[in-house]
Amino acid sequence: MTDRTTFLQNAFAKEYGDPGTHLVRAPGRVNLIGEHTDYNGLPVMPMALQRDLMLLCRTRPDSMVCIANVDLQFEPCSFQVGPKIPPFEPGDWGNYVKAAGQALAQQYTSLRGFDAMVSSNIPIAAGLSSSTALMMASALMILDLNDVAISAPQLMELMASAEHYVGTRGGGMDQAICIGAQPRSASRIDFNPMRITPIPVPSNWRFVIASSLVRAEKSSAVREAYNSRTRECKEALGVVAASLGSPEATSYTGVMSGVPAEDLLEAAEQALDATLLKRFRHVVTEALRVTMAERAMRGDDLDDYGRLMSESHMSLRDDFAVSCEELDRLTEIAIKSGARGARLSGAGFGGCIVALCGADDVDHVIDALETEFYSTRELGGDLADVLFVAEPSKGASVMEV
Repeated sequence: MTDRTTFLQNAFAKEYGDPGTHLVRAPGRVNLIGEHTDYNGLPVMPMALQRDLMLLCRTRPDSMVCIANVDLQFEPCSFQVGPKIPPFEPGDWGNYVKAAGQALAQQYTSLRGFDAMVSSNIPIAAGLSSSTALMMASALMILDLNDVAISAPQLMELMASAEHYVGTRGGGMDQAICIGAQPRSASRIDFNPMRITPIPVPSNWRFVIASSLVRAEKSSAVREAYNSRTRECKEALGVVAASLGSPEATSYTGVMSGVPAEDLLEAAEQALDATLLKRFRHVVTEALRVTMAERAMRGDDLDDYGRLMSESHMSLRDDFAVSCEELDRLTEIAIKSGARGARLSGAGFGGCIVALCGADDVDHVIDALETEFYSTRELGGDLADVLFVAEPSKGASVMEV
């Protein structure tokens, strides 16, 4: 038993009087390329992190869920599992647990609840999917304690829809990589139907995570900005499809499969206003970058992959308008200090960047980020919580303790 697990057991016993019996680990993730494409049905390429959320539980004889956190900024909460669970206030951490409980209760009856204690070392509101880790851990625990079997693809799809409970209209990337990741690999994730293809990360590649220190909480402040992008992408698709004489084309996959990208973008320039054109152009070009990035990773082409990452950031900054001054500054520092490419990762509006460099350059990149960005800012914690090297890790798991 690790020191962290022992600490979690002690916190559980203090809160509930008896030790926990089951432990679930759910990783955070960093999206390497393919941003704002998953909810448009187009591919993404994330990888799971070594940073994770641990949920220690004990089943209850009733349908109540009682959950506390070793981080005291998150107040304990409780609710009854059922097909219609009233949400807490917007932004409340407990809504992600409720989202899992409600979605599963709509599929399975008479689910027992649990007592739980949470410990997480995933940076919060940093674009590293800490909230999805909580939701997926809760779902896996409910399934395990109730002896319910469900396939991984089914659970991924169900939880992707479940996250709409908190008010965000995203895709299924976070849920898929959380339980489908393979160690030492990134993953290409395709949708409709969902498919995960592991891609081994070359041994000399290093991905550096650097937080902008700007919180990006999709469940609260930036929710409307995030959701507006989904609406704009859908509207742009409809206009372009109609202009091509294919109003029945209801997906980006369908439109892109029938028309060369160059012709598609030319049609979009004629049919869309300035804002919708930018959104459409980002989605189409970003999907193409995912395919090229997969080829670069399989071919150990560090420079090409880095170039694609930097192009992705420029598109997110200029066409999708989800970057910020701090994210732009971090990418600039990283590239100037030796990174082959860098981009914001996650929904944007704050959060973090991911920079790609070779093993020989990683220390120089980290030193430059520390000196030129973090040394003049209030961290509110340890530097290692906001600046670290990502290790491609495995997906979520449940075990008895």
